[in-house]
Amino acid sequence: MWISIVSLVARVSLAAVWLVSGALKVADPAQTIVAVRAYQLLPEDLVRPVANALPFFEIALGLLLLIGLGVRATAVVSAALLLVLVGVIISVWARGLSIDCGCFGGGGAADVDGWDYTKEILRDIGFLALAAWLIVFPRTPFALGLASRAPFSVAPQPTMAE
Repeated sequence: MWISIVSLVARVSLAAVWLVSGALKVADPAQTIVAVRAYQLLPEDLVRPVANALPFFEIALGLLLLIGLGVRATAVVSAALLLVLVGVIISVWARGLSIDCGCFGGGGAADVDGWDYTKEILRDIGFLALAAWLIVFPRTPFALGLASRAPFSVAPQPTMAE
């Protein structure tokens, strides 16, 4: 029983991360382009398409997790995306760039140091832990997907014999 409750908390928490992250990027698409460009990893022709698609991809992941549809598959995709995000933050740090990751809106040149990058990486590893939990234990109460649904019941209490 406790595993399905932890899974429910992980599912809703990871959904919130993706929904907030995506919504903040959708609210300021120009800044999202600045953030993606600041990583200096993509050819200029791909910056705008990636910056425009990423927020909606994050929102889609969040919605799938929130409603509990394809939880394990969505957690696998979430884990892959989080690994990419950790990798690009490490890349920026290793190349000596000083940028705000833009993970929750904003982004671009910023006055950051190694501690800022470490906090971002640790935060994303925490989110990765939620995804990993859901890969192993995807069944949760209140999930719409049949393969993702766990029963939410309380064990019957024994009755007193007279």
